[in-house]
Order: sequence, then C-alpha cells, then structure tokens
Amino acid sequence: MPYKTATGVPPARLVVVGPLILMGAPGAGKGTQAKLIGKRYGIPQISTGDILRDNVAQATERGKKADPTMKAGGLVPDELVLSMVEDRLSQPDCDRGFILDGFPRTVEQAKWLDRYLASRSFDGRTLPPVVISIDVSYTQLLQRLTGRRSCPVDGTTYNIYFQLPQREGVCDFCGTPLVQRKDDKEEVISERLKEYERKTLPLVEYYCRDGRLRRLNGELPVEQVTAETLALVEKSVGLNSAKHD
Repeated sequence: MPYKTATGVPPARLVVVGPLILMGAPGAGKGTQAKLIGKRYGIPQISTGDILRDNVAQATERGKKADPTMKAGGLVPDELVLSMVEDRLSQPDCDRGFILDGFPRTVEQAKWLDRYLASRSFDGRTLPPVVISIDVSYTQLLQRLTGRRSCPVDGTTYNIYFQLPQREGVCDFCGTPLVQRKDDKEEVISERLKEYERKTLPLVEYYCRDGRLRRLNGELPVEQVTAETLALVEKSVGLNSAKHD
C-alpha cells in the first residue's frame, strides 16, 4: 500500500488536487479524514459552520444578518450561506484545492457548487469535485457515538466498545471519572442519524446519477480509509500516487 508510513500520515505533497467533498453520517470519521487529507496536500478543510462563526465573530455584513437566525437555532438562508462560501473559496489557500466538510447539504447547494466550479480554474484546469461517501453501518455508528466517554479534566476520549481505559470508568492519566455527553445518549444519537439520512438521501442520489459518488468502507482502520481516500483523489485528478515529493 503506497501510503503506509511510520506515522500513518504520508509526507506533504503540494500539488493541485481541486475540490473534494466528504460525506458521511455523524461518527463516520469524515472530520478525521479531512484533517489527514488536508495535511497530506496542504489544503484547507472548510465547513459552513466555521464560515458562519467567523463571519459573526468578525462582524461582517453577512455575519450580522446571519447572527439572529443562528442564535435562534434556525437555518441561515442559502443566499447568505452561498455568498460566504464563495468568498471563502476565493481565498489564496484554496488555489490548489480544498476539502468541503458538511457542504453541500442540499441538492440546490450542490447545483450551485457545480456552477461555481465550472467557472473556477485550478492551475489552468477546471476540476469537478471528487465526492466521497464514508459509509458506516447504523449499529457501528451507534457504538462509536453512544460509547464515547471523555475526561472532563484533560479531554482524553475513550470508547466503552473499542477503546477502554485501563481502569473502568476513570481516565488513564489523571484518574478522574469519565463522563458521557448529553448529546451522546442513544435516543439523541438515533434521531440525529435518522435526520441525517432523511436530509442526505436526495444529495446522494444527485451525485450517484452521473456516477460521481465514490463509496468507502468507513469501518476499516483509519489508516486504511485514509490510504483508499488518497488513492481515489489522486486517481481522479491524474496524479501518480506511488511517488512522494
């Protein structure tokens, strides 16, 4: 396997990779993969949540308009979201590519992104997004999320199914009793997963229609998922994955 290294993360490769969309349910590991891929290519991981919070924190005009809706727990209108996303994608750190985490969320956003990318150049090339879905079974997702326990002192995370502490119920490093977050309760997680499936199904169908969606088994070891993700990306943009810079 060309990406196996002592640290599990390949050496940085500063090449043009274009846009990458990672899809996956809560707990599928797309955030972990986004960080590893970003480190591999030196490209940013971009989420609409971060963009919205940054605009609010900086008191931009868009941020001021979005702030009341966000505080009320509502959905920020697409007009504002898409404007913020377009501004973020125009920044210099996105010139070689970027990883979209949590965007697009709807078919309309996906259509907008296609139009935007059709007019966007990456080193003289127009590159469609590489769309990857990290698939994990419902049972596995439940165990990953409901099994999480964390130390309230140092933040170390464990899992009662996969990553047990040395002594049951206490942190290995400071001996503090571990806690479970309220939003990791089974009834909460179950509803979150159902809601994700309901909202995401039309988007999956949209990318499946023209054969753009690539699926990976997210239940494999993290390093193997990373290796397969990188291989998909490099094949899609015509890079030689066997070479390292």
